[in-house]
Amino acid sequence: MTETEQLEKELLSHIGKAVADFKLISEGDKILVGVSGGKDSHTLLYLLRKLQQRSPVKFEFMALKLDGGQPGQCVGLLEEYLQKEKYDYRILCENTFEIVQQKLRPEQNQCFLCARLRRGILYRFARENGFNKIALGHHLDDLIETFLMNLFFAGTAATMSPFLHSKDGRNVVIRPLCYVPEALIVEFARQKGFPVVSCGDCGEENNHRRKWAKALVGTLAQEIPNLRQSLLAAMGNLKPEHLLDRQHFKAWAKP
Repeated sequence: MTETEQLEKELLSHIGKAVADFKLISEGDKILVGVSGGKDSHTLLYLLRKLQQRSPVKFEFMALKLDGGQPGQCVGLLEEYLQKEKYDYRILCENTFEIVQQKLRPEQNQCFLCARLRRGILYRFARENGFNKIALGHHLDDLIETFLMNLFFAGTAATMSPFLHSKDGRNVVIRPLCYVPEALIVEFARQKGFPVVSCGDCGEENNHRRKWAKALVGTLAQEIPNLRQSLLAAMGNLKPEHLLDRQHFKAWAKP
C-alpha cells in the first residue's frame, strides 16, 4: 500500500466513524456540498465519493460553489477540475462581496458577516432544489479553535456541531470531517495535487481571534502531544453537574 493509499484509508476511517457516531448520512439522502476550492472542500468531495462507492447506504451529493464576486477568485480553475473529475456541480453567482461592503459596520468582522450571508444562500438553494442535508468541510482543528474562541471570547462552551438543525428547522448541516486533523488534510491535498484556490482577496487580511486560537493550539501541542485528541474527547464528555449552567441546575440538584 502506497503512502497516499494509507493516508486515504486513515481519512476514510475518520469520516466513517463520524458518520456512524452522529448518523450523518442516511439511506436516500440528497446532500449539497458547499465547496470553496480550498483543501478542505476538495478532500470532503473526494472522500464522499469514495464513501458513496463503498457504503451500502445509498445517497447522492452535488457540489455547489458560490461565486460571490470577490476579487481574485479562480472559479474557472475549480470548475475545470470539477468537470474533469465528473462531479455533479453548480456554480452559483451571487454578489455577496458587494453586499458585505455595503452592510459592514466598523465593529463587525468581514469574514463572519460574509459567512453568514453565504450560509443563508446555501440554505435557500438546498431547500429550493430538494437537498435534505448540507455538508461543510470543517475539520477537527476548526472545531477545536471555535471551542477555544467561544471559551475565551464568548463565555460559552460550544463549537461547530457535526449534525446541526438550522434555527428555523428547515435545513440540516453535517460536518463529516469533524474527526479529521487539519494536518492530514494538508498532506492529502498535497499528495493528490488538488487545485487549491482561495476564496478571493476581499480585504480581510486577518481573522485575529481564529489565528490566535490556531497559534495557541500549535504552541500547546508541542508540549502536550495528545492535545487535539484530548480536546476532542472533552467536547464530547460534558459533565453538567460539575459546571455552573443554571439552566441545568434544577434538573440535577437535590432538594
